[in-house]
Amino acid sequence: MLTLIPQWFIRYKFFNSLLLGLSVGAIFSIYTPLEPSVYSLGGVALAVGMLLIARLYIHILNAQWFFRISLLVEIVLLLIMCYFLLDPYTYQTALIVYVGYQMTFVFGNYLVRVETLLLGEDILLTRLDTAKQMGYLMGMAGAYLFYRLMDHYGIVENQPQVYYLHFVLIAVEVIVIFLIINSFKRS
Repeated sequence: MLTLIPQWFIRYKFFNSLLLGLSVGAIFSIYTPLEPSVYSLGGVALAVGMLLIARLYIHILNAQWFFRISLLVEIVLLLIMCYFLLDPYTYQTALIVYVGYQMTFVFGNYLVRVETLLLGEDILLTRLDTAKQMGYLMGMAGAYLFYRLMDHYGIVENQPQVYYLHFVLIAVEVIVIFLIINSFKRS
């Protein structure tokens, strides 16, 4: 049986939100080749996926499954970032990145519900949400500074800026995976 270690988990959520803040602007550049109908289909798949996950709550609302699914989500993100670096700005890459993100979003409601159940204390939930917002804000500010730095060095087009940002994203994602692994212990 696994037990959540709140101190490590809160650090994980900070870096997880930092990653989100850093990557938000980049996604729009990567998705450029996709037609609007892909987003509609993706939305339907997302809703159906979330519905299926909700039907499994009776089995997966525990620390063991929470760890497995959290780690799966982080590994999927790492893989799609690596794939983007290998073959950037093709239609296939845009579609794979979109599908990868949609797969991780399917677990969004589940992950929030379980983290609330596992932490369970007002003080810990306050620290968790504060860390998440601070991470997101720092990620957005970091992305802004990164793009300004690229401008300063003469890299002004969106595509190369987003490409170089992915090296930072992968480094942060490795930290995120390290932190999620350390957020649980066997009891």
